[in-house]
Amino acid sequence: MHISIRHKANPTEKMTDQAIIEALLNHDEELTRQFFFHDCRPLFCSIIRHVFSYEVDYDEFVNELYLHLMERDGARLRQFEGRSSLYQWLKVVAIRYFITKRNRMIDPASEEALLEKSEHHRADHPETRMIASIDLENLLVGMANKRQSYVLRRLMIDDAEPQQVAQELQITVDNLYNIKKRALAALTHHALNRAENHEKESR
Repeated sequence: MHISIRHKANPTEKMTDQAIIEALLNHDEELTRQFFFHDCRPLFCSIIRHVFSYEVDYDEFVNELYLHLMERDGARLRQFEGRSSLYQWLKVVAIRYFITKRNRMIDPASEEALLEKSEHHRADHPETRMIASIDLENLLVGMANKRQSYVLRRLMIDDAEPQQVAQELQITVDNLYNIKKRALAALTHHALNRAENHEKESR
């Protein structure tokens, strides 16, 4: 589902974070669509790129997160206390949730196929992908294992073919995928720690 709001002012533009929370809890349909499908799209696309090593449908991601936030009469959404921005808080909540739930979003058997897709087969909007790539590069710089960082940079940012990267490292493609798997685990752990530290600093 792709939602576009035309010829209307952004209903969330001048709202406080707490006002947005209240509108979401009150099931304001227009605001909910604006918030999840427009305002949060760059953030969510970035999280998808960081947390998952395979293609995840944006609408499915949003629906899953929405149910997570709204279960038990919005109990989790009500936990927002305003000590950081709503977007920063939502980033931490989403990363925590999807790190534990990522294996149920799509068959992991399709993970390796994603590496072989060309640029025009990527689902993300070019501008969103650019933002996600910048965020990913910042995370890769902070990784302790430079070999793992190199593998992810070549495969996920440079879109290099797995066979080419394996030749560069003088290893087999199977070994490359093993390194990538460990690297993704290290990356998501690093991303979560970074998000949590940023939230603490913003308090």
